Amino acid sequence: MSHAHLRFATRNAWTLLLPLALACAGTPPKTTGTSLAPCPDKPNCWSSLSPDEEHRTEPLQLAGERGWAALRDAVAAMPRTKIVEDRPGYLHAEWTSRIFGFVDDLELLRGAGDRVDVRSASRVGYGDQGVNKARIQALRDALAARGALPSTAGATAK
Repeated sequence: MSHAHLRFATRNAWTLLLPLALACAGTPPKTTGTSLAPCPDKPNCWSSLSPDEEHRTEPLQLAGERGWAALRDAVAAMPRTKIVEDRPGYLHAEWTSRIFGFVDDLELLRGAGDRVDVRSASRVGYGDQGVNKARIQALRDALAARGALPSTAGATAK
């Protein structure tokens, strides 16, 4: 294949793949940083604030002030995760899937005391193969390993 043909084929491939990649990115949740976005009526979202039992998970309970810093560090250490908003009491991170580049959102909102409400959701698609629920559990496990959960907090997500 000549250099010109290779350039043409590459450009055509990007012309076809770029819209697909952008569609996989989806739209981030519309929140103010003082609340979490509600879960859509799809099985690809878990939230501790969901009124719907099939989307609800337990909030995180931190062990004092060092817990928030440990929480931020645990999120930052998750593979393919980028923190996009970090302010006192609120954290929003994006997780990108390895193969297709689907973007999921993880939101954490500090409530009263050491309670942290959590929301993990896929931006596009209907199902998520259980990755959002597993992400919340992985975060619980990472916090437990860092000693950032109270000893009475369960290590199991609902």
